[in-house]
Amino acid sequence: MRRSFTSHFMAGAVAIGLSAVAFGGAWAQTSVTIGMQLEPPHLDPTGGAAAAIDEVVYANVFEGLTRFRSDGSVAPALAKSWDISDDGKTYTFHLNSGVSFHDGSSLTADDVKFSLDRARAEDSTNAQKALFAGIESVEAVDDTTVKVMLANPDGAFVTKMAWGDAVILAPESAADVGANPVGTGPFKFDRWVRGDRVELVRNPDYWGDAVALEQATFKFISDPNAAFAAVMSGDIDAFPGYPAPETLAAFEADPRFNVVVGSTEGETILSTNNKAEALSDVRVREAIAHAINRQEIIDGAMFGFGTPIGTHFAPHNPDYLDLTGQSNYDPARSKELLKAAGYENGLKLTLKLPPPSYARRGGEIIAAQLREVGIETEISNLEWAQWLEQVFRGKDYDLTIVSHTEPMDINIYARPGYYFQYDNPAFQDLMKTLDVEADPAKRSALYKQAQQMIADDYVNGYLFQLARTGVVNAKLKGLWQNAPTQANDLTAVHWD
Repeated sequence: MRRSFTSHFMAGAVAIGLSAVAFGGAWAQTSVTIGMQLEPPHLDPTGGAAAAIDEVVYANVFEGLTRFRSDGSVAPALAKSWDISDDGKTYTFHLNSGVSFHDGSSLTADDVKFSLDRARAEDSTNAQKALFAGIESVEAVDDTTVKVMLANPDGAFVTKMAWGDAVILAPESAADVGANPVGTGPFKFDRWVRGDRVELVRNPDYWGDAVALEQATFKFISDPNAAFAAVMSGDIDAFPGYPAPETLAAFEADPRFNVVVGSTEGETILSTNNKAEALSDVRVREAIAHAINRQEIIDGAMFGFGTPIGTHFAPHNPDYLDLTGQSNYDPARSKELLKAAGYENGLKLTLKLPPPSYARRGGEIIAAQLREVGIETEISNLEWAQWLEQVFRGKDYDLTIVSHTEPMDINIYARPGYYFQYDNPAFQDLMKTLDVEADPAKRSALYKQAQQMIADDYVNGYLFQLARTGVVNAKLKGLWQNAPTQANDLTAVHWD
């Protein structure tokens, strides 16, 4: 027996033409200018880790076998359906017919085989090469059927194929894709004015539902003051990752704009060295958790933007379990736990902070909160290279603050050598079970069990999900509120 997974989900929006509106002789608006803080180094999502690459091309120019929806769930894309063998080791993808690349060449199973083999090759420059490590072989059965054989069952394989790093390229254009991206998406690359903008145009031969927009421009503005001026003047129609949250109140007061506050994949945590002498005691870790006032950190470090979390999982994900109540702010409980652990007379820990403002500002607030329960911290402000060397690689720290932005990364808790050094065989076994489980309902239950387990062990201090704050013209609809992956998906964007 084979299990078949099929969906009729289509990511496109109803087409809106250039027809005139009834009054004033005006023309319906069919272009958009999107603001971005960072310019991508190139436009090949399979050859670099910069988030700005996917922010331009994901779902717009390039497509994979599957794709992320705005809520973090996975939908069919170039693959309209797939079958999984009983042993969970063979995935057979059935491709949509009539798909062509922007240069007019047809997409076939050979292109999928080329793309997956290229991504997992020894000389691959793919930033997420681990996504493909489990592939043993790829076979093009016929033009629209691809068979992927895995070394071991992998229940997350369909999700892995939704990453921007797994988009499908053609061998004829792959070498130059960083400067001249050729994909299968609803938008075609038009022009890149270096240091200023990337321009896309609608793909008239798109295989799926036509998009509403005729043209899209991604404008790069790194300075927060310049970003404010560009949005306020109307030069920018939307700035999904707006870089100056302290000025959002001005847009909230202006009816021309909508301020959009969503979630990202960034779990911001008070990372804890579980093998440090005092912190190896779960009572001390729990005491730290109850000493933290999350809302005070969100207000003080993030200008009020952020969603409290009680475990390492994104609140917008359908499998999220709200466990914030388990580590609620309770300084009296903190003091009781410290006394029980033998630290009635106080405790001193190191707090090493990387450069982001959420870490530096948040660190000062957390230090004050911990001081209230008898824990003194010695703060060290580190540059990224120092943080990577001392904390991430060297594990020479007690506490640190960092946002983990990779999607669905709770499996890091199954790595005893990872920098917070959590070693729980029961959790490791749970992740092994999850790896080989393909049934969505069973995977959901396992994810919730995993969230509960690390919350029960108070592995880290769970602070907040990094907010995605954006400013959008009030008449522009269809942009993602949340960011389950690093993207400015324009497939459903239209003017009201």
